[in-house]
Amino acid sequence: MRIKLYVEGGGDSKDLKTRCRRGFTKFLENAGLSGQMPRVVACGGRKNAYDSFKTALEDADTIPVLLVDSEDPVTAASPWEHLHNRPGDGWDRPSGAREDHCHLMVQVMESWFLADKPSLKAFFGPGFREGALPGNPKIEQIPKKDVLRGLARATEATTKKSYSKGSHSFEVLSRLDPSAVEAAAPHAKRFFATLRAGGPGTQ
Repeated sequence: MRIKLYVEGGGDSKDLKTRCRRGFTKFLENAGLSGQMPRVVACGGRKNAYDSFKTALEDADTIPVLLVDSEDPVTAASPWEHLHNRPGDGWDRPSGAREDHCHLMVQVMESWFLADKPSLKAFFGPGFREGALPGNPKIEQIPKKDVLRGLARATEATTKKSYSKGSHSFEVLSRLDPSAVEAAAPHAKRFFATLRAGGPGTQ
């Protein structure tokens, strides 16, 4: 059986889904998972990721893992509880799903970027203003709107222009230092621990 990672991201276009898949794959390879790499499935919207995950649970040859943005601060005891309680989601934990089948990027994928500012600076080059980024080292506490606003302001004077989720996001992800992300984001550390252990149900 092979792990399949059903991830929120990639929008509706084939090109963007390809970028999403490549970005996450490279990020996981950088984390030392090349020998036990999950297959990344770029699902576009978060609801599609959840629905695709539920379908995959019925496949005896697949170990599915769900990865979506939390969108909001996480105060619940588990990711499934957060997604059930969150307005706009209201998702139930599917039958057969364990707690470690579900993982969150808190509060948004771009939050992980703030853990590795040197990589951001190297990617965007001259004109990048690191001081415009939120300074809280506990990146999961930074509201989504502040993360995205900070990225836009930090990059607006660069040759790549202001940060764009489609044009820049997955290329930045592919360049991040996963150890820095793990150190700054407890939910990312939990995610990597699950994959390194061989998938859900192995810890």
